[in-house]
Amino acid sequence: MMRILGVVGSPRRGGNTEILVDEILDGAKETGAEAEKVILDELDIRPCKGCFACSKTNECVQDDDMNMVAMKMRQSQVWVLGTPIYWWGPSAQFKAFLDRWVSIPRTHFRGKRIILTIPSGGGSESYARHTVGMLNDVFNYLGMEHFATILAPGFGARGEVQNAPDILVAARRAGKKVINKI
Repeated sequence: MMRILGVVGSPRRGGNTEILVDEILDGAKETGAEAEKVILDELDIRPCKGCFACSKTNECVQDDDMNMVAMKMRQSQVWVLGTPIYWWGPSAQFKAFLDRWVSIPRTHFRGKRIILTIPSGGGSESYARHTVGMLNDVFNYLGMEHFATILAPGFGARGEVQNAPDILVAARRAGKKVINKI
């Protein structure tokens, strides 16, 4: 069975990021995929210490929830990565999660399919350009497939994206398509 993991990088429960991640996961479930979601703000994921002990052991010296998330990442063929835009970049929770990827062997990333979902309070897609560019570089470096991006500019208030049926439909459709193409 295909597994899809949703990662919510917003500290705001029930917000636009979580709504979009849920739509994508629901689309994937409609095609028979097994879906799971993690909320980074509810986990203990400490920032990378930059000690590079993981380069010798392939394990991080920190004993926190990132180990559990990394296991879920390994078990899933598709990842839905959601983060709001804060000052033209990802949330602090998402950035700490991303920085900890350094301790995960590169072989665990190859071939993973990624759907990004990025809402922002700014009214233009340009607010997300640095985050999308940074993540594209990471995906290329690690041999991952960036399958789709769902941007939702101009949605800052909690749940406001629910008033954008076109974006919700695009998110659900991306969840269906990513599973059907595997």
